[in-house]
Amino acid sequence: MPFAGKLSGVQDDTAVNYLPASADSTRVAELQAAMPGGDTTDLILVYHRESGLTEADRASARSHVAKLADDYEFSGGQQPRAVDSKDGTTVMYGVSLSGMPDEEDQNKAVDDIREAVDAHPEGLSVDVGGSGGLGADANKVFETVDGTLMFATAGVVAVLLILTYRSPFLWLVPLVVVGAATVTAMAVVYGLSQAFDVTITGMSSAVMTVLVFGAGTDYALLLVARYREELRRHPRPYDAMVAAVRGCGPAVLASSGTVAAGLLCLLAADLSSSKGLGPVGAAGVVCALAAMMTLLPAILVLLGRRVFWPLIPAYGSTQSGRRNVFAAMGGSVSRRPVTFLVGGLVLLGVLALGTLNAPGDLKQEDTFTNKPESVSAMETLAEKYPEQGAQPLTIMAPTGSADAALSTVRSQEGIASAERGRSGAGWTEISAFAKDAPESSGEVRTIKQLRSALTDLDGGKALVGGASAEQIDLEKTNADDRKVVIPLVMLAVLLILIALLRSLVASAMLVGAVVAVWGAASGLGGLLFESAFGLEGIDPGLPLITFVFLVALGVDYGIFLMHRMREEAVKGASTPQAALTALHTTGGVIASAGLVLAATFAVLATMPMAMMLELGFIIAVGVLLDTFLVRTYLVTSASLLLNRWVWWPGKLFRRQSAQIATGPASADEPVTAERVG
Repeated sequence: MPFAGKLSGVQDDTAVNYLPASADSTRVAELQAAMPGGDTTDLILVYHRESGLTEADRASARSHVAKLADDYEFSGGQQPRAVDSKDGTTVMYGVSLSGMPDEEDQNKAVDDIREAVDAHPEGLSVDVGGSGGLGADANKVFETVDGTLMFATAGVVAVLLILTYRSPFLWLVPLVVVGAATVTAMAVVYGLSQAFDVTITGMSSAVMTVLVFGAGTDYALLLVARYREELRRHPRPYDAMVAAVRGCGPAVLASSGTVAAGLLCLLAADLSSSKGLGPVGAAGVVCALAAMMTLLPAILVLLGRRVFWPLIPAYGSTQSGRRNVFAAMGGSVSRRPVTFLVGGLVLLGVLALGTLNAPGDLKQEDTFTNKPESVSAMETLAEKYPEQGAQPLTIMAPTGSADAALSTVRSQEGIASAERGRSGAGWTEISAFAKDAPESSGEVRTIKQLRSALTDLDGGKALVGGASAEQIDLEKTNADDRKVVIPLVMLAVLLILIALLRSLVASAMLVGAVVAVWGAASGLGGLLFESAFGLEGIDPGLPLITFVFLVALGVDYGIFLMHRMREEAVKGASTPQAALTALHTTGGVIASAGLVLAATFAVLATMPMAMMLELGFIIAVGVLLDTFLVRTYLVTSASLLLNRWVWWPGKLFRRQSAQIATGPASADEPVTAERVG
């Protein structure tokens, strides 16, 4: 508990932690922090009156700036100048504050400045924007995420467990254990930050909380379902639990292993936030596994059978002979496996086409689902100052060639103005404004031209950074990371599946299925993000993060199903019989686990940030597709059609082939759900 409570203190949401490690814009941010006065807090004060500014309005603006000069240190000692809009309705002041190295101090300064400028004539609107304002608004979101997210997730899991178990007591046990796993994970992640300097951001901490609750509850559902089965076969709860852990332990271990291995592949990413998410998420999964395989069995054994009241599984009793819905589904699949397989694949393919309709990359002002003050400032600036950008570009030039760099910057066609700033540690800062709006195609072209023109200066090349340059670097880095991380994830998951199932065909089938689910879920997001949710773009890091999570988590349910199927086949059942038996016995628990995992990630969609909404939506939809379409129909129908070949080239394939060669008709005999019983 003491170490878990320290996790929030090591979270760092400064811009550099969301940037590529090797990008020019990252180097610019690091050099700015090393300048005299430290990293700057760049703000834009926007004063606007739709009917036109009055002299009282302008006097109020000047008094605010004068007070800022008394309270704060301006970067480079330069006084901000007033820039009027052409229609006379707006005036802006670009303010760059230094002397505040800590993110907490910077955010407090933004809050204090907003409070100070709140005193103004009636009818005048005053907004504090700029990168500093955006950062402060994002920080407020992350400050409220941890507690809100944990309580919301716990509430969702509690409701679903009550509905699943229909017991007044049993639901509390997994919930208490997953809570213990979450606290443990927070402590372990804090330890990682201290021992290995792992980057912890608000986003990675929030995702870890959801992951522990979702994955931990899934493992609990699988173990409790198997334990309930074994209690009917063993008189002592201890013996029943030993049999349950032996039975489902390999599947749970492989499941957690695929998630952890998939997440650790993010260490190969260049993007700092993605690289940090890997070990943070993996630590959460390992803690969930440890709690569900040790603490949960111990508590259940101590409580005995009575914890299942009123539906207590008595020794020697049998499960209800009533045919469940998954047996009915299995019967439908066994009669028309080709129809279900082709129809399901076509459906996934059609949904995947929705990616062609996806909006473009998300811009900074579209990051929030609820418009904060900093975004209002950016919108006003874009409307009232169409002749120049409202967001500065920051150029860091070697001090010996600073004059040449400034001259080169001013000579560029897309630059409206440029001024020299601070110098230190052999570098000089230049602040420039583009003529085009932030993140527009014109500004992107200007940044690329600047980088090309500033390459061959005496003393070394100058670096171009700032918020817009960071977005360009983010898009490129995310594209490069996908080429590296996605193949690694697929290979890691495939190797774990081969080790568990001892079959190349079954393993490749499961990996292919989850990739198809990712494509379908992403396509559905592409269709709905703009039309239904009003989002103006997709976060450039979304495809990679959702792929890692959906492939790693989606394979879980394939592991649960295929491991039980292999278990039945090893006992002597034919592959079709084993497939339908596995669906009949695990369908309910997989459905419950899928609903829980989808619901926990859907909680992310309630957070007031576009990235969180998009992440929660795609993973929740993907998990539901995987649970109720892929596992139930596609994997089962493919297994029926492949028959013994699903186990190729393992021993099970060779054994079933030998049985067919010696004559038992049952090995290839068509199987119905009624025959499975």
